[in-house]
Amino acid sequence: MDSAMTTPSGGTAAEASTAPKAATWVLISLILVAAVANLNLAVANVALPDIGKAFNASQTQLNLVAIGYSLGLAASVIYLGALGDRYGRKLMLMLGIGLSIPACLLAALAPTIQVLFLARLVGGLSAGMAFPTTLALITALWSGPARTKSIALWSGVGGALSALGPLIAGFLLQYFYWGSVFLVTLPLAVVALGLAFKFVPTHVNEDSDPVDNLGGMLSIVMVGALVLAINFAVVPNAAALAAGLAILAVAAAVGFVIRQRRAKVPLFDLHIASRQIFWVAAVAGIVVFGSLMGAMFIGQQFLQNVLGYSTLAAGASILPAAIAMVIVAPRSAKLITRHGSRFTLLLGYAFCLLSFLTALLLWNEDSSFWEVGLAYALVGVGVGLAGTPASHSLTGSVPVGRAGMASGTADLQRDLGGAIMQSILGALLTIGYASAFAADITAAEASSQQQISDQVQSELQKSFASAESVAEQYPQYAPQITSAAKTSFLQGQHWAYLAGSIAIVLGFILVYFKFPKNDQETELLEQYQQEDAPVAC
Repeated sequence: MDSAMTTPSGGTAAEASTAPKAATWVLISLILVAAVANLNLAVANVALPDIGKAFNASQTQLNLVAIGYSLGLAASVIYLGALGDRYGRKLMLMLGIGLSIPACLLAALAPTIQVLFLARLVGGLSAGMAFPTTLALITALWSGPARTKSIALWSGVGGALSALGPLIAGFLLQYFYWGSVFLVTLPLAVVALGLAFKFVPTHVNEDSDPVDNLGGMLSIVMVGALVLAINFAVVPNAAALAAGLAILAVAAAVGFVIRQRRAKVPLFDLHIASRQIFWVAAVAGIVVFGSLMGAMFIGQQFLQNVLGYSTLAAGASILPAAIAMVIVAPRSAKLITRHGSRFTLLLGYAFCLLSFLTALLLWNEDSSFWEVGLAYALVGVGVGLAGTPASHSLTGSVPVGRAGMASGTADLQRDLGGAIMQSILGALLTIGYASAFAADITAAEASSQQQISDQVQSELQKSFASAESVAEQYPQYAPQITSAAKTSFLQGQHWAYLAGSIAIVLGFILVYFKFPKNDQETELLEQYQQEDAPVAC
């Protein structure tokens, strides 16, 4: 076998670790591959104000650009992870990294916002090929405490790169046009491609069973329709489209469940998914990683639109989150060993909630940097703590032969969580902004209302960028328009952060009551291993 293992001496069998040859280079290769996806997920947010100005985009169009990448990844990750399990994880990894290159170029050169959204979607699909294989290979190549540490590094570095993405993008936007942010990962993709080709083993504990292609297509439709339905729900005159997408999502979900129950080799094993550790960890991770991406999504627009930060300053403001994740994530592995995943998850949730409450209560037109940095540092600590147990619990509760399912679900946590949280927070931001601006117009003097045509009012309520465009057309009213736009954005932002806080509280309650405590978690994991042993044999 390509991946000869080494086992450190000493310790009990239960504590023994295994790792592949050239383990450091293999892990670096996998982290770099994941970094391509993590950076592509993050770089769009800081460019949203510039993209809005370039295309005179509505808030919903900006939301779609922001979630396009995570949508493509979330919709395809389960299916493509299974294809990797069957036909070769390394092959799928190489194809995904290769496809990311033209996707980045198309995004950078997009002539319309619709093409930009399509490019982001394709980029997400390319990540769906490459990203799930990284955690699947870590699960297959490492075991014991070494696996936990590897997952902690994978999770922490990935989260930190997601936070550093806006800083890099902000620097580029100081000197180049908005499309430059989508070229950030090109050199990284080339390096990752070369290292993965050289160091990553070709075949490791892969499956020979056929792939459930019908289930895969249903999963894509289910996730895609759900996320799009949330985004179009707030678009004027698009209620029928949103309702149709919601019905399609429900129908696809029902069809997916029926298919998985009947398929001889299901794409997503519902028996494994029903395991308490697995499904609670999956839901908990969706909320945690969704909180991070939601905070970055709303925060970048707040910093530039309301506080007037430059793109570089806005990107640099996220550094506290990146630093916190790098410091905390490796230590979360020790907390898991000593106190269990439940304790570590709950601690992470507490910090995420503090972050959202800080943004909800302290972020306004006069906010200082310490208030901004505090919110980001808190969410960084929260995700650094909770990210590792959320991923570790998934991989630990499935047989190695279903590693693709575990890694796909772990990726789904990030991407579906990000897509759903960004969509919900973005929808609330859109509604809050539009309703607040409409209220300002209604409260204006009658003489002022007569000067505002229906078309101008529509432009003012469409997005902050659109309101800025109107202010440029009517410079005599620019101060009033800009002031109203900032106030309206803050109103929408408050709605978004309140909803995010409620989601985090609900996630905390779920983990508190449903995730097993440390001793019970150990017993359940041993029980799962015993159940899976005959299958592995």
